[in-house]
Parts: sequence; C-alpha cells; structure tokens
Amino acid sequence: MQPCIQARDVSLTFRPKNRDPVAALQNLSLEVARGEFVSIVGPSGCGKSTFLNILLGLIRPDAGVMELNGRRIDGPGQDRAMVFQEFGLLPWRTVLGNVELGLELKGVDAEKRRRRAAELIDMAGLSGFASHYPHELSGGMKQRVGLARALATDPEVLLMDEPFAALDAQTRDLMQSELLQVWEKTRKTVLFVTHSIEEAAYLSDRVVVMSARPGRIKHILKVELPRPRDYEMRLTAEFNVLKSRIWDILKEELVGKK
Repeated sequence: MQPCIQARDVSLTFRPKNRDPVAALQNLSLEVARGEFVSIVGPSGCGKSTFLNILLGLIRPDAGVMELNGRRIDGPGQDRAMVFQEFGLLPWRTVLGNVELGLELKGVDAEKRRRRAAELIDMAGLSGFASHYPHELSGGMKQRVGLARALATDPEVLLMDEPFAALDAQTRDLMQSELLQVWEKTRKTVLFVTHSIEEAAYLSDRVVVMSARPGRIKHILKVELPRPRDYEMRLTAEFNVLKSRIWDILKEELVGKK
C-alpha cells in the first residue's frame, strides 16, 4: 500500500544574508501511513518545524522529494492543515467565525459552513462558546478553536507544531486526551512535533527521534500500547519503559550536541 506521506532524501540549508549557512535537514526520509499518528521529537533546532513547513508547502527543499498520496508537494493545499503553538486566532472574529474561516475562503455557502463549524465546535468541547471572542477564552479553549478550525475543511493530513507547549500542565494533559478522542473519531493522518517524550509516547502509533542539526531520522520506535488510551496508562511499567527507550536515544544527540 502506498504511504500517505513520503519524504525521500529531503535536505535544506538556510542561507541568510551576511551570516553563515545553516544546514537544517540532511537526507531525511520518512513514510507515514494513512490514518497514522506519528510524533517527532529531537533536539532544539534539529529541523522538526522546518520539516512540517516543507510538508505544508511553505518551504521548498534544496534536494529530495516530499509527496502526499504519490503527488509531489509544490505548495500549500487544502489536503493539509496546521495547528500551531501560537493560537493564531483572528481577534475580531468569534469562535464560530474563526472555525468558519477556511470554509469561507473555500467558497462554501454560509448555511453549510455554519452547520459544519457548529458540529466541530461541539466536538471540540466548546458548546455554548460559539459567540465568544478569543480574548474571552482560556489558552486551552483557544487551542480547541485552532483544532476545530484546522479540521473544518476536512484535510487529509493534520500537522501539529508543539500545539500544547504554551499550556499549563493540567490543561495540557486534558488537551492530549481530547485530541486522542477527536483522532479516534476522524482518523486523520497526524504528524505531531513535540519536545515532550511523555506526550509523544502517549499519543502516537510511532515516535520518530531526529538527530541534532542537520536533522536526520535517528530512530523510529513503534508504540505497542493498546488504544483507546487514558491517563492511567502513563503509570504502567510498559509506558515508562517506552519513555526510557526514547530518552536513551534522544540523550545521545543532546550529549553529542554539547
């Protein structure tokens, strides 16, 4: 079966004016199956976010090929959506208006986009907040809006760049559980960048560990933990063994970086 996402020998070097070139990615290859939840961890500056931006179509690599369903990615498309760490909500739009945005740009008529947005607002646990503005929401609620907005146009691939990093610990745990519930319902293909080993282990089918810059795939671990998952699973011996394995692999890169 053809993979949903296929990166083959992707390399990219940034060449800022009046500064030395920075090799961000080098010969990075990765395949992701349709409906798979894959997390990416690695040292700071190893190119995790750069990889997502290439997949989103915002950056073109110097070498290599990035494909979605066998088609080369040459720019942004409605088959991909990104959820960022910074919420990126339009402050002059309500929750409903923010979730509708992609559908509006797509030309969907008002009644259909309002109905679709209302369904996603309910699914994201925001019932009763459709008419609220971003400044009236907590951080966790803003991120729920961002997730609903990303899902509104029904993208095949959901890209998430440290979406919960700015949240407090309790809200972050809650958002992880809610993301898994949404994923169970939609079965989107997800690439999730995080610095949290525990988050990666809890959410994923596989965890990709990247090397220090220039970023390459150092190791891929398959997560054998059963689904659906709950918070209590994090207390099991199996979960902690997995965390330790990921940390041991990542530590080699962190120590080597020094």
